[in-house]
Amino acid sequence: MSEKNRDGKRSARERLLAERQAQEARSRRNKKLLVIGSVVAVLAVAVGVGVAVQSMRSKPATPVAAPAGAIGDRKLVIPDGAPDAPSTLTVYEDPRCPACQLFEKTFRPTVDKLKDQGKIVGNYHIVSFIDRHDNGTGSKNGANALACAQDAGKFRAYHNVLYANQPPETSDDWSDRGKLITLAKQVPGLVTPTFEKCVKDNTYGDWVSAVQEDFDNPASPPPPPCCSTGSRSSPARTASRSPRPI
Repeated sequence: MSEKNRDGKRSARERLLAERQAQEARSRRNKKLLVIGSVVAVLAVAVGVGVAVQSMRSKPATPVAAPAGAIGDRKLVIPDGAPDAPSTLTVYEDPRCPACQLFEKTFRPTVDKLKDQGKIVGNYHIVSFIDRHDNGTGSKNGANALACAQDAGKFRAYHNVLYANQPPETSDDWSDRGKLITLAKQVPGLVTPTFEKCVKDNTYGDWVSAVQEDFDNPASPPPPPCCSTGSRSSPARTASRSPRPI
């Protein structure tokens, strides 16, 4: 074979090799661009989801309407007693809760006496966890009715009537809001067109849900029902499930 032919074949092989290397380089570059594009797309989706989640978290948690005189950062607490009392009794109660009723029957006379003497103020968180057991609505309806009574300045009297007439835990009697209005007749001056509308329209339904969500909040779990005591400067945040004397 002549030297010229050998040079021609060598040049052809070199051209093929160079072309193959260039093609492989283009392929690697395209794959890299595809990976980068996919990463950018994933990041865009992640950022979008993150913004959406943060947007939901950033929505104000304060309920649309809170009963008159409610206190706390989110107005989720109903106070009862002298605001300048030296001690605070923090109470978490569900209107359908039997343990809460036991606490009320046992200690209410003493608690009310201490409130009237200006020695304590009660901070009431009206929760509604019993409804979860039977997909009921009586706890929420009762909590809403108590908020309506707070508007009328008769929270304590109506609160005491509800616990004195609490139905069995397994019976969701207060799913009928009319029964809550009937019980309110035991409190002089409570049943008015305004109160009835408040109960029937579930005016404070969002507020009731917010109180329960606050109770469920794992970031700062509240004491379980019924109660805890503490100084006004540092209210207690823990309690046993069994009610205890003050």
